[in-house]
Amino acid sequence: MEKDESFVDFYTGSEIMIMGLRKRLEAISVFGIMQNDFNSGNLAGFVGGTPNTVRFKIRAVDIEKAQPILEEFLNANYND
Repeated sequence: MEKDESFVDFYTGSEIMIMGLRKRLEAISVFGIMQNDFNSGNLAGFVGGTPNTVRFKIRAVDIEKAQPILEEFLNANYND
């Protein structure tokens, strides 16, 4: 896998927040994956992470395209 095709951490927060961000990013054809260590740990029989710490990863090549969406999303959700 080439460097620009690798997944990098883009945002960390609750699953609910990531679902909202993911919807906005998919509208501009940026797709990612959620990494929930808490749920993964529970399924494996041990606890890892916290319920509100979910990582959203996107491809490195999409960072520039996705950054304005993240800024808009954070301003809308944290400046109310």
